[in-house]
Amino acid sequence: MPKEIFISGKNWKLSLAELTSFFNARETKFNVEFFSKEFFVFSFEKNFWVSAMPDLGGTIKIGEEKVGFPTQAIREAFLGRNKQAKKQIMEALASSGLVDEIDKSAEKLFFGVSVYCAENSLRPLSGNIQRFVGSAIKDELKGYGKKSQFMGFSEDRQLAQLSHVEVIKKNLVETKSEILLCIGREETWVGRTVAVHNPFEFQKRDVYKPVQRKIFAMPPRLARIMVNLSACTLGKVLLDPFCGVGTVLQEAMLEGANVVGVDVNPWCVQAATENLEWLKNEYSLHNAEFRVLQGDIGRLPEKVGQEMIDCIVTEPDLGPALREVPTAPCALKIIEKLEPLFFGLIEQTYKVLKKDGRLVLVTPYIVTRSGKAITMPIVDKLEKTGYKIIQPFAKNTFSQTDVRYEELMSMYSLLEVDERHKVSRQIHICQK
Repeated sequence: MPKEIFISGKNWKLSLAELTSFFNARETKFNVEFFSKEFFVFSFEKNFWVSAMPDLGGTIKIGEEKVGFPTQAIREAFLGRNKQAKKQIMEALASSGLVDEIDKSAEKLFFGVSVYCAENSLRPLSGNIQRFVGSAIKDELKGYGKKSQFMGFSEDRQLAQLSHVEVIKKNLVETKSEILLCIGREETWVGRTVAVHNPFEFQKRDVYKPVQRKIFAMPPRLARIMVNLSACTLGKVLLDPFCGVGTVLQEAMLEGANVVGVDVNPWCVQAATENLEWLKNEYSLHNAEFRVLQGDIGRLPEKVGQEMIDCIVTEPDLGPALREVPTAPCALKIIEKLEPLFFGLIEQTYKVLKKDGRLVLVTPYIVTRSGKAITMPIVDKLEKTGYKIIQPFAKNTFSQTDVRYEELMSMYSLLEVDERHKVSRQIHICQK
């Protein structure tokens, strides 16, 4: 089965949940062979399409696996300084065909090597491993009569990895010239980067849209992740009943969804409309359909109709912008004040969703001065209303079982924590 390597963003659990939801929604058969906070390895029944990269918010790189070998060889080579083990690694690199695929049209070639290490004992040696692999690739290229150099790293650089921006600027995807060495606890995978996250596109949708709202704004990257968690695909109808300036709507529209936004604030209705018109023109979405309506959550079925919506993705009011970490009583007051809004939202969204439709809902997550987390108590309300809470991770998609596996299987929501803000996001996935 073809294997692909995924390098996640900062929030690896959110990235992994997005990927599994994305492929399940498209009925793509896959298995998670390995996962760690550094990288994931998926096997697919059929060849994976790299054009999915722009549809993902939480993935930094996608790599095509070329060869694998036991991690024990790396332990012996770099911890035990075993020359025979180093020779074994060099033979594996040579058999991968990576050098054969590098674009050799330039007079002097440039390539990159990134090491992602999930093995604690080997992580401090990532720089040495990167230089070893780089030298091995250079020696192979000499056999083609080509001079080359690979992107090294300064001593003060913590990780022996190229950023997605560096890969873009050096055109390493186009020239097939970034080698990935991904070291797991038992197995190591070698591949090349076939797609990379383009932060400039997300930045464009964030900074250059006509109307912006700096305070309480959701990043487009997170909005895209949440759209994928909702199982939104081409032709579905997605609703955001607290649409603001339309960030969630624009990411869903890029997925090919027909979008509906509702907001009580007439300024937001106008802003979202302008932003979605801009998006249609900027991305040539000539057949895209959208509606943005003014109204409050209490009359949602009157606005959008009963059981007319496939997916709902929304972030309601999360409370005031806090300047300091609150005390527990202060945090509880914030939650209590917001409860009627969230409980009403749960009731109204259930009425407008189709059967089996999904609701992806953000609630406030507040860590107090004592370190205690204060959250919105919505589980009982969701279940009494008729919603089924969907766990982010399903057992039948994972080969690996360890302590982290058990942790994933016990999760019923996802967290997105921004250190700049005192109120974090707790993301719930529910199904009618």
